[in-house]
Parts: sequence; C-alpha cells; structure tokens
Amino acid sequence: MNRNKHQKLCVLGAAESGIGAALLAVQQGFEVFVSDYGKIEEAYKVKLHNAGIAYEEGGHTTAKILDAEVIVKSPGIAESTPVMKKIREAGIEVISEIELAYQYKGDSKIIAITGTNGKTTTTSLIYHICTTAGLDCALVGNIGYSFAQQVAEDPKPLYVLEISSFQLDDIKTFRPDVAVLLNITEDHLDRYDYRMENYIDSKFKITANQHSDDVFIYNLDDNIIIKKLKNISVLSQSIPFTMKQEVNKGAYIKDGQMMLKAQEERVSMNIYDFALKGKHNQYNTMAAGLAGASLNIRKEKIREAIKTFENLEHRMEPVTTINGIEFINDSKGTNLNSVWFALESIAKPTILIMGGIDKGNDYSFLEELVKEKVKAIVCLGLDNSRIVNAFNTLVPVVETSSMKDAVGEAYHLAASGDVVLLSPGCSSFDLFKNYMDRGNIFKQEVKAL
Repeated sequence: MNRNKHQKLCVLGAAESGIGAALLAVQQGFEVFVSDYGKIEEAYKVKLHNAGIAYEEGGHTTAKILDAEVIVKSPGIAESTPVMKKIREAGIEVISEIELAYQYKGDSKIIAITGTNGKTTTTSLIYHICTTAGLDCALVGNIGYSFAQQVAEDPKPLYVLEISSFQLDDIKTFRPDVAVLLNITEDHLDRYDYRMENYIDSKFKITANQHSDDVFIYNLDDNIIIKKLKNISVLSQSIPFTMKQEVNKGAYIKDGQMMLKAQEERVSMNIYDFALKGKHNQYNTMAAGLAGASLNIRKEKIREAIKTFENLEHRMEPVTTINGIEFINDSKGTNLNSVWFALESIAKPTILIMGGIDKGNDYSFLEELVKEKVKAIVCLGLDNSRIVNAFNTLVPVVETSSMKDAVGEAYHLAASGDVVLLSPGCSSFDLFKNYMDRGNIFKQEVKAL
C-alpha cells in the first residue's frame, strides 16, 4: 500500500508489537507518536528515545491521537476502550502491527500460524524445520519478537509468524503464502461480544487475502473449522491434516505412522519418533510438516527436525523431580483446552495447579479427565470460587493465593510416582505480570523445596 511520506501515525500501546511498529513507521518516513495508557518499560523507552520518537505514558492525549491519519493498534487494546471508540467515531484508519509490517516486507514469504491452542509450539516447530533445512528466516509475531521490528532492522526472505485473533482483527492486505489454522475452541469471547461466530470470523481472516497459488493448511477433524469452510470461499490450495481418515493430499496418522504429502514428495514417519508427545502434538506436528513440505523442504530435513525439536519454555516444560515427584510447567496453558491437552498427555496421577483470571470458563468440560487423571487440585488465584464449585465433589480442592503456597500444597499432596502440573486454564494477570512470569516463579518455588 503506497502511503505519503510524513503522514502522521499514532501507535497505541508500547509493548513489543507497538515499539516494533513505531520503529518501522519512523524508518519509512512517518511522523510517529506513541501513546500508552499504562507505564512503558524502561527498555522500550530507550528504543523510542534513540529513534527520536515522541511518546506518552500513563494516559492518552485524545486530541493528539485523533490528529493522526493512521492508527496502529496493539493487540491487547480492546475496541470497547474509550480511546478506540473515539478513533472509530472519527473514522481514522486503524491497522495492526502485522499489517504495517506486511506493507513493507517486500518480496519476502510468510508462513502464518493461528488457532486457539498449539500456536506457539507449531510455529516454533515450523521455524525449526526451516532452519534445519538451511533457510534464512525469522521467528516473529505473537511468539515474542515484533514482526515490524524484524522488517525494520533485519529483514529476511522468510518469516514464520505466530498470529493471534487480536492481530488478525485489524488487517487489510496481509496475505500469508502459507496459512495454518490449527483449531478453534471458545476463548477470548469477552473481546468478541460473547459471540463465537465473531471469534471464528477473526481466525478465518488469515485466509481472507490469499490467492490461488497460496496454501491453506487446516484441521479436518475440527468441527468448527469444517462447518465454517462449508459457508465461505477460500481461494488458496486447501491442504488438510487428520487422524480420522486417509487423504491423498495432506497429512494423516494411521497405525502409528504419519503420512504427509503437500507437493510431490511423500513423507512417512513413525509417531514414536516425534520429539513432541501427546495426541495434540501429533496434530501440531502434522501441521508443521505440511508447512515445511509446502516450501518444498526435503523429507529428510522434515524428519530430522521433527525428531530433534526441543520443547518450549512454559509449555509442558519438565522442571525437576523431587523424591519421585515430577514437576511440569505448563504456564502457557491459559484456557481449558490447554489444560485438557496437558492432562491427556500425562499417564501418571496428577496434582493440578490451576486458576487466575477466569475467562467465563465452563469447567464441566474437564470433569471426565479430572476424574480419570487428577488426585487433587490446588487453586492459585485471588478468586478461586468457580474452580472450587466445579470440582470439590470430584477430588480434594485446596485454595491458595501465592505460588509459594500452591507449590507447597501440591508437594504435600503428591507421592512418589505422581506429577505436579501447573496448567492454569486462566489468565495470569491477577497475581503475575504474564504467563512467563508465572512459569518462572513456579520453577523458582519448585527448586526452593
């Protein structure tokens, strides 16, 4: 999209994506102003200062924001905030950071991954497949490093991009060469007027601008995805992955073997050779393998990468074993599907630590798995009432309001051969800065036992 130089651009929100957007925008000749309602981290202030970018924190100067011709909205900012309502009323163009980065990424290719669960794991595995094959690429997006800052400071011929629904909400022209949609389950409905259809529409924006020579990789076993595909037109080449049937083009698992074909080469591999364990990770691995094959990466390199991939921090991360009790950090499990997947992959009796800011969770979803796998639940949050009410007739439930107490209670309840699993199923912001802070403090308290 061609823009006039010296156009006024305001970035709302000064975290990773906002800072990246500001740095790219000023590089491209925009007159940039950054506004954050909260406090800006010192490291980000240094970046803004060094780039000569004007900013404010601790509130929004409405007149200055409304003077902009383009707004880049950080993904954490809801449409319901007063400043966004004023921007919409004024009719100012609003885009996301990934849209801004896309407009200046040149001829580089993009693999974009979205879904309710498994995004980070799958994105990281795709990146590992690409780097194992020797491709010059960058791992960016919701996974932690700003897409826009990467484009500004160290452009690459290929970007592997994790995208949330919030980032997709404000795209205009963003078009991935390979789009991956892992699954869709209820999450973040408070941002979508509590209408599941709005959330589904947001996820499917990943395909909105694709052409016939692009690729769309999707989960054939996800009923919500399949229902939506019957009612919309996707122009790209649709390639499914599944565990329920054999497909000529795509990926499936049968009798412990993954069969995968996206281009001419067919890849076969024993699932017991996968570095990632658990049924949900078999889906993630199929999706990642298809993404690699769509780039014509050789099957030997795909197999090698799938075997050698190392699990991510805060995602089913082994911490240590104390007196025969295994401690696992799944702090990134911020919704109930993540908890379900975590429990499903564990074969030992489990003490489950969960809780935080509830997103309107329906805990009945976990009842059968809790009966089957869980010895006790330790609640960790300022308000544990909904978890207590959901499970106290099934298993012992203990309430705590600090990580130190939660780890101590879980250790007391566990015996040799058990697992203590932190998989909160909730947001972290009642007691922690974010899921990483929660996971790090969990590991500290475990090691202090």
